[in-house]
Amino acid sequence: MRHVDLSIVIVSWNTCDMTAACLRALRADRTSLRRQIIVVDNASEDGTADRVAREHPEVELVRNKRNLLYAYANNQGAERARGRYIGLLNSDALVRPGALDRLVRFLDTNLGYAAASPKLVGTLGEVRRTCARFPTLATALAHSTALGRVPPGSWIIARSRMDDFDHEQSRDVEQPPTSCFVVRRRDWEEIGGFDPRMSLYFNDVDLCFRLWERGRRIRYLADAEVVHEEGGSTRRARRRERNIVWNRDREAYYEKRYGAFGRIWARAVLATATAEIAARIVASRGREAGEQLVALSEQLRDTLGPAAPPITLERAAA
Repeated sequence: MRHVDLSIVIVSWNTCDMTAACLRALRADRTSLRRQIIVVDNASEDGTADRVAREHPEVELVRNKRNLLYAYANNQGAERARGRYIGLLNSDALVRPGALDRLVRFLDTNLGYAAASPKLVGTLGEVRRTCARFPTLATALAHSTALGRVPPGSWIIARSRMDDFDHEQSRDVEQPPTSCFVVRRRDWEEIGGFDPRMSLYFNDVDLCFRLWERGRRIRYLADAEVVHEEGGSTRRARRRERNIVWNRDREAYYEKRYGAFGRIWARAVLATATAEIAARIVASRGREAGEQLVALSEQLRDTLGPAAPPITLERAAA
């Protein structure tokens, strides 16, 4: 079996043009690395899988019959990986020449690190400040309620988002996004990859936390650049479903990190945030206030209820 340096896993869901552009960028990236490219398509309805098969026969394509969401689909792709490293790459990301090589070279020469992540930039070259510190109990409260708009809540948010870091220098970071993330396959397998209980959100936070917990460091490399159009897949889903999944995934993360109290805390924060939204709806006295309150109540029920339904994201109406 041919030796592989880097196995790149791309999960797609209704991002046909973006996935095609992502693969073209990889093809144009002249590299000395022996690479394996795996695309896991989550039952796209826009012809993504067929286009990948037609235009990129070199790609290993997995066709899921339904949308299994981000964490599970990435784990599927990683199971096929043969490389020394696994590279997670969003379908809405365009690697600039040499970026992946720089991440791999860093890890090859710095064995104390489990993973490395590049600088993410927008299409106009603007730096995206995407790295963060691990969320605490206070972070959840400040992020979701009015407390985050004034000190000390605003300070908590600023610290969590690393507003003190301009992302122009390389440094160790707690939690870079996994939009482009190269991790040693050995480390990935030892911690079991993504926890699918955090199906769409917070799985990257949890992954990084478990790496750091094992004493394995993560490096942000400012000289490796990747263009990223944020939310290429998730923004195609209905907002209500995204909100439900986000809150469920946050609860799963806090329960995993803080135990039963973390679960209770996450639910209390959600209830407080929902009460604030309800108060604003009532104060607005708009014609649709009643309908909005009913919809808000139903969303809370479907998020927290004992019979809360499983969520499979559906495309938002065009």
